[in-house]
Amino acid sequence: MQPKSDDLPLLAPPLKIGGTIGLVSPAGPVKNREAFAAGIGILKNLGFAVRIGLAVEGDGGGYLAADDATRAEDFNRMWASSETDAIMAVRGGYGSLRMASGIDLQLITQQPKPFIGFSDITLLHSLINEKTRMVSFHGPVLTSLASLPDTDIKHFGALLTGRLPAAIKPDTLEILRAKEVSGRLVGGNLATLISLLGTPFEPDWRGCIVFLEDVGEAPYRIDRMLTQLRLAGKFAGIHGLVLGSFTDCGDEELVWQRMLALTADLDIAVWAKFPAGHGQRNLTLPLGLPVRLLSDKEIIALEQPWFRPD
Repeated sequence: MQPKSDDLPLLAPPLKIGGTIGLVSPAGPVKNREAFAAGIGILKNLGFAVRIGLAVEGDGGGYLAADDATRAEDFNRMWASSETDAIMAVRGGYGSLRMASGIDLQLITQQPKPFIGFSDITLLHSLINEKTRMVSFHGPVLTSLASLPDTDIKHFGALLTGRLPAAIKPDTLEILRAKEVSGRLVGGNLATLISLLGTPFEPDWRGCIVFLEDVGEAPYRIDRMLTQLRLAGKFAGIHGLVLGSFTDCGDEELVWQRMLALTADLDIAVWAKFPAGHGQRNLTLPLGLPVRLLSDKEIIALEQPWFRPD
């Protein structure tokens, strides 16, 4: 097993073609069966097998896939299985916060595997990145796969099998404040990250580059959440901000302007319009991995491999 320290990320082995992706529901239940079936079809077309967790087919009543203990047990069982090579969330919604204390972090440290998802799954990324230093992947959930363009699906498949270059160059990026910076890439869904403040799972972002995105929040709520992060001291000591899509949140440029105002006294890089989140694009990103923002080239340069060597 790869050694772990505060400076060295814990890397999982890449997924091989023919490998099995375990499907879990840490939060909400499957509501769109067509999207569920389409997602499985895409994974199989990419060359992967799937194994469906017990909680995936459950219905815990309304907005949960199953009760908290069942979702946590299913997550741990799927991670511990020698028959799964990667773990992918079926959907987001809400519920990861309720089962987070049941996650076996020692198991994750002992058996690192690629873990993929976004939205409410941000909470588990943050927990895993912070407590185990394992690199995880902010990317599609199973039920969102079919809505992505082919470019992002190919990026997703290439990433899991370790065939991506050591840089990410999006074609939509806007540099709001240019500065070459480096740090661990962390973050995800803004509303989910806000729910971590004041809890035992609150992350330490000092020295990091923070990625943020959201969906369906009124502009004043986005303003309130960003302001709360500033007042809570979460921007103090960070090296940069990467803003993804803020879908159905009003004028995205207002989000950018508010972020620039909140960080006007901080010597940090600020990027916007990164094609990741709840929008039409969701380019998979490595969370917990040291990266460098190169504004002159408009790329995220990975300072270490995505995966450990075979």
